[in-house]
Amino acid sequence: MNILFFGPNGSGKGTQGSILKDKYHTPHIESGAIFRDNIKGGTELGAKAKEYIDKGDLVPDEITIPMILDRLKRDDCKEGWLLDGFPRNKTQAIKLDESLKDAGMKLDIVVEIILDREIAKNRIMGRRLCEKDNNHPNNIYIDVIKPDGDKCRVCGGSLTVRADDQDEDAINKRHNIYYDTDTGTLAASYYFKDIAADKGDIKYIKLDGAPSVKEVTEELISKL
Repeated sequence: MNILFFGPNGSGKGTQGSILKDKYHTPHIESGAIFRDNIKGGTELGAKAKEYIDKGDLVPDEITIPMILDRLKRDDCKEGWLLDGFPRNKTQAIKLDESLKDAGMKLDIVVEIILDREIAKNRIMGRRLCEKDNNHPNNIYIDVIKPDGDKCRVCGGSLTVRADDQDEDAINKRHNIYYDTDTGTLAASYYFKDIAADKGDIKYIKLDGAPSVKEVTEELISKL
């Protein structure tokens, strides 16, 4: 199955994608990683993208979408894929939809993780990283994974804070783009929601992102 994932920063989207990757042996493809791989690999598209990135400009869709399609056509995606981090706006959603159809690729499922904006921001700002393993869950705003003071709740290791997790202005900027229902990322998600309601050839799944990771996973798997 081919899955497109939507959710604000702090919603656990990456965590759920990783869980599905392991459970269904489906590649979890993040748009940022596609840029890095193409630039590192010295591909033609990567070189073009780097020119824009080095100037601080956004990479045009005419470069981004071919990169994504190239990744989705690789052998490890033949049995399905999970795309995360693209599209970020409605225009990109339309172009991606058209490009997938032109390439003969079917989008099966769209997942939207719903989470209140303030909760999402608190989750980001509450994240703490264990010196021994960054995957140890520690968050000062989530009771079930609240650390023991400044020590990891899993192993007792020292905890640190990512600087960008504490940049409230940067978080608000990213969330302004995501929660924009007219042209932003939610508008992209709703574009596919409308297709699902109209044609029925895409399954649109809504998830409450507020419960625990385990509860969200159970709901997600039950709806797939």
